[in-house]
Amino acid sequence: MSQKFIYFKSPIGTVKISGNCDGIRSVIFIDEKRETSKNIPEFLKHCLIQLDEYFKGNRKDFDLVLNPNGTDFQNKVWNELKKIPYGKTRTYMEQTKYLGDIKAIRAVASANGKNPISIIIPCHRVIGSDGSLTGYAGGIWKKKWLLELENPNRQTSLF
Repeated sequence: MSQKFIYFKSPIGTVKISGNCDGIRSVIFIDEKRETSKNIPEFLKHCLIQLDEYFKGNRKDFDLVLNPNGTDFQNKVWNELKKIPYGKTRTYMEQTKYLGDIKAIRAVASANGKNPISIIIPCHRVIGSDGSLTGYAGGIWKKKWLLELENPNRQTSLF
């Protein structure tokens, strides 16, 4: 079945969601400003509902069928990302250790950056070894916003 797509107007920008009956293929931020789609295929409705709940602070876990297009290695990395709990972060090195090969840090970081299903596969929860917010396809400010949504008690700055 061919891919269908819809738009979701999130608090931090427009999200384009694509998929079919086999699952969600992508959730990506786009620069174009769009209103939330009106005609939503049944197989994308749950994704839209769950993302809306997430942004409202009412959802910590997603229960959607995902079908990202990636290599075996990328899918292994993305599956490990899904294990990072809501409100928690891991460094790239920690993520590499969970995958069992600390020499693969660059490959893990690269796979992270190619994650086609933002938020649901929470690549925004991976940070630099020094605690810095490094790399996020949607933009660092969006990564910071998402982490603050998930952990509102974290003090980010005095000024």
